[in-house]
Amino acid sequence: MFIQQLAKISGVPAKTIRYYESIGLLPEPERAENNYRQYTPEAVERLRFIVSARSLGFTLADIGEFLSARDAGILPCKRVLNSFDQRILDIDRRIADLLALRETLTRIQRDGADLPADKQCDEQCVCYLATVNQEENV
Repeated sequence: MFIQQLAKISGVPAKTIRYYESIGLLPEPERAENNYRQYTPEAVERLRFIVSARSLGFTLADIGEFLSARDAGILPCKRVLNSFDQRILDIDRRIADLLALRETLTRIQRDGADLPADKQCDEQCVCYLATVNQEENV
């Protein structure tokens, strides 16, 4: 199958498929007489694995390691499971950061709601409160 067919079946744009080839996640395909890439059904399965791993938040470097191990006949399950630990820690850290941001925004909103509507912009306006809070978080 040609790249457009592979893109349609896998849901991965042709440009991305070529990129994955350039970084070694997909092997170089055979070429037809017209020099068009010709892919095997295995390319569909490999792309689906890449898309699935990306949706779980794995980096392309991680995915490359998984695929290299698999290509060498080694089941990368332990490596994948170990990567889950890091992904879970990353998610927990992002959740904590988002909760802190939510708290800050709620506080600014509450403080801003107490200000008179016709107040001139100075150190007591919402714009200033947001700027001060940004400086505190840097």
